[in-house]
Amino acid sequence: MYCILVTGIPAAGKSTMAEAMSDRLKLPVISKDSIKELLFDNVGFRSRAEKVNLGIAGMEIMYYVAGQLMKAGQPFILENNFEYSSERGIKNLLEKYQYSALTIALTGNYKVIYRRFLERESSPDRHRGHVVNDCYPEKKENNLKEQKKKTISYENFVHGIEQRGFDAFWVDGRQIKVDTTDFSKIDMEQLFSQIAAWKEEILHD
Repeated sequence: MYCILVTGIPAAGKSTMAEAMSDRLKLPVISKDSIKELLFDNVGFRSRAEKVNLGIAGMEIMYYVAGQLMKAGQPFILENNFEYSSERGIKNLLEKYQYSALTIALTGNYKVIYRRFLERESSPDRHRGHVVNDCYPEKKENNLKEQKKKTISYENFVHGIEQRGFDAFWVDGRQIKVDTTDFSKIDMEQLFSQIAAWKEEILHD
């Protein structure tokens, strides 16, 4: 059996890609960010350390759900900003349940995607739990201060990508890179053909 990992650099469109693939392939998506948003809303945090702990919990929940689907022999999609440090966790699951994994890594022009990142962080549609670090739900007196908070620089944005391996990550020997600089230029039919060819390969191994 198999799973598909959708990963890549921040603001590259992982959630959008995972949902498009889910609709086409009729597979469930397990999204770490969606899990974190539920934790933000139902547990909340009062410090950066508490927020980090919710992120760790979100990862563990994601792996737990993935393990349950693997135990049942179901294919699925995992959507997360996988990085070098994530390798052992996902490899342990793949080995335990004898699953194959295809990594779809989203990347592109860093400057263009950095601008997209800044727009996303200031968008009213972005869950505030991802944006703020000190307190969520936000206290009224802190709201204005948080909105004016200094954002990550372009240099640090690129440094994080390179050091953590967001668009270099893959496991199980197969990775497909997708350039999402311009979504309108992505050949989704070609991507789905590549996925279908990979599925045929693993079925005949």
